[in-house]
Amino acid sequence: MFLLYFVPYVLIVSGIITMPLILLRMVIIMSLGLAGIGLSVMHDANHGAYSKRKWINTFVGYSLNLVGANSFNWKMQHNVLHHTYTNVQDEDEDVVSRGILRLTPHTQWKFIYKFQHIYAWFLYGLMTLTWMFSKDFARLIKYHKNGLAKKHRANITKEWIILLATKLIYVGYIFVIPLAFTSLAWWQIAIGIVIMHYIAGFMLAIIFQPAHVIDGTEFPLPDDQRVLKNNWAVHQLLTTTNFGNKSKWFSWYVGGLNFQIEHHLFPNVCHVHYRKIASIVKNTAHEYGLPYKSATTFFEALRGHARLLKQLGLKPVTA
Repeated sequence: MFLLYFVPYVLIVSGIITMPLILLRMVIIMSLGLAGIGLSVMHDANHGAYSKRKWINTFVGYSLNLVGANSFNWKMQHNVLHHTYTNVQDEDEDVVSRGILRLTPHTQWKFIYKFQHIYAWFLYGLMTLTWMFSKDFARLIKYHKNGLAKKHRANITKEWIILLATKLIYVGYIFVIPLAFTSLAWWQIAIGIVIMHYIAGFMLAIIFQPAHVIDGTEFPLPDDQRVLKNNWAVHQLLTTTNFGNKSKWFSWYVGGLNFQIEHHLFPNVCHVHYRKIASIVKNTAHEYGLPYKSATTFFEALRGHARLLKQLGLKPVTA
């Protein structure tokens, strides 16, 4: 994944490649590497599943900072909130309303949502761009104010230093170095960065969204005491869907995230083991009368996601 990302980068900044079409191809290859680092490398590491040694997981987890985002924010948003409160309104930030996207039936309906099954796909490409320029800053402020950072014993000053320093490093090598050592104009470099992030963001979104925002999944609400009806493991089975499990090359590229059920039940287990434990998980779920939701192919899962987007876009029928 790192070679997919950095080899084209070196070829670009070295001046070996100057033809526009070949430069564009290099940018596309970089986007594949960028998405791959996010899907597998940093994902396992930030879950503590890349190695048995904590320092290795921490070190490799910072690969997310290397490509423009922030590992601390990601762990709070993903490991703590998403994995604990999967698909829960106002708790799981993955399904929080994003202005013009309605991702749960509990979000207040707006007229614009009628068309979200059309325009959502264009917005998905903005995922990593928003992380890089705005969301990381907003999240760190939020996690500091709501006490989540303190609860997890984070030194907020240290995290701000890491965030700002790694953002500067990223801007330095992705924009300043090409500007200084190539004949490319600043706007050409900026276009290349946007294209790279747009493709990578789109790929990340269409891998993550069908795992939870898909027809047949559930969106549980807590009771008045903010307690969920089911225990954590059952909750994961009700809110999570596998897809495309037969394809080994697909599993390799997406870091085993097509085995999303196994990942949510055993997030500290490296993804290379998911295929082996999947039959055990499935049989155990069925033994206890619990669902084991799975789409045969990735494209079937995408169709299921599209159907739910359209359903959630319809105005709810009121009594």
